[in-house]
Amino acid sequence: MRGYFGIGVERISKSMNLGSLQRSAHAFDASFFFTVAANLKQREVRLSDTSAATEHLPVYHFPDTESLTLPRHCRLVGIELTDDAIDLPSFQHPTAAAYILGPERGSLSPGMQERCDVIVKIPTRFCINVGLAGALVMYDRVRSLGRFPPRPASSLARPDPLEAHVHGAQKIRSKVKNPADSD
Repeated sequence: MRGYFGIGVERISKSMNLGSLQRSAHAFDASFFFTVAANLKQREVRLSDTSAATEHLPVYHFPDTESLTLPRHCRLVGIELTDDAIDLPSFQHPTAAAYILGPERGSLSPGMQERCDVIVKIPTRFCINVGLAGALVMYDRVRSLGRFPPRPASSLARPDPLEAHVHGAQKIRSKVKNPADSD
């Protein structure tokens, strides 16, 4: 899969939810993880992050929205249940993205929503657990940007195997002689 992504949370306070999200980020091969204005206990995070994600991917902690820095050309995608947000199944994921989720029992701050390049929502009737929401977003990214065979027409049929990637013919490029180099 081309590109990269990171995922993070703003103002999270439940360590077990953060650990679960970090574990999912590790499982979905995120490039980095981050928190903004987090309030939690690292010991409790480790209890739910059974894959020790922090030993396998960079984790950045930012004290506030203004301090958040991302790689150049990385798009900040807010995950929030708002009326004008794009439904996740209709969203085209950027090649380079950082996804930010809000806290438990709350929303992304107005300042964070302003920073986002786009706001996306998971089409549910009400907000779901932050760990689950993050896993759904990462799954959708992998499903839409990964190389998978199309789904079969029948629900019980197995998908056809993916055809092998075909490379073009070898191109041999010869150096063009510079007239100034001749004897």
